[in-house]
Amino acid sequence: MDSPARHRIMTVTFAVLMLVLAAVCVWLGTWQMQRLGEKDALVALVGERLNAAPVPAPPAAQWPSLDVQALNYQPVSLTGAFRYNQTVTVFTNLSNARGPASGPGYWVVTPFVLADGGTVFVNRGFVPEEFQEAAVTDSEGDESQVTISGLLRPSEPAGFMTPEADSSNRIEWVRDTGRLAAMVDPALAPIAPFYIDLGAGVSGELPQGGETIVDFSNNHLGYAYTWYGFAIVAVVMLGFWLWRQRQPRKL
Repeated sequence: MDSPARHRIMTVTFAVLMLVLAAVCVWLGTWQMQRLGEKDALVALVGERLNAAPVPAPPAAQWPSLDVQALNYQPVSLTGAFRYNQTVTVFTNLSNARGPASGPGYWVVTPFVLADGGTVFVNRGFVPEEFQEAAVTDSEGDESQVTISGLLRPSEPAGFMTPEADSSNRIEWVRDTGRLAAMVDPALAPIAPFYIDLGAGVSGELPQGGETIVDFSNNHLGYAYTWYGFAIVAVVMLGFWLWRQRQPRKL
């Protein structure tokens, strides 16, 4: 193959590759814009949901097929009894607290046995580090039936870097209902695939409820701009390269 023909093939190949790259970047930018729309809709839905009246919590019969994510931050009510002697504490570092307590501490998570069967973990609120031992040695034995309400939250899956639970001190590192279930009486099964965040109580009272963190990572617009920028750069580079190819070669 002569040199001019080979040069044309290389030019066409490079141009096609750059155009494909630009097209892929445009597609990725458009996808991020779609994700932005979905995230904005979700934020709006949750904003409305947080102010809605509580609905009955899903019963145990629905738990195996329940779409928990679709109910995230849904106010729910449930009737049953706490098992205070089965309380587990989950380490956290509370910032931007609504109540007076903040910093390193623990979520106080107690099994709540439903009147209709099954157990739901209830996050009763936050306590500073120095109150952890008191939280798990609560000798309160009252198992009277009460009706409570709070926000339904999906179980938080543990990551591969999550430490093992400290069973002797009843300390966990994530609100993973499966891991929490391993630290309580097996007779409490079945365990719900969600937990409940209680609302705020009396100011200064511990555990400090009402500290649900409502936060959605939303970087889609920035990602979209980045991908569209890459597409523009690819086209500009291609145009500059083609222009250079058309310039007379100096001997």
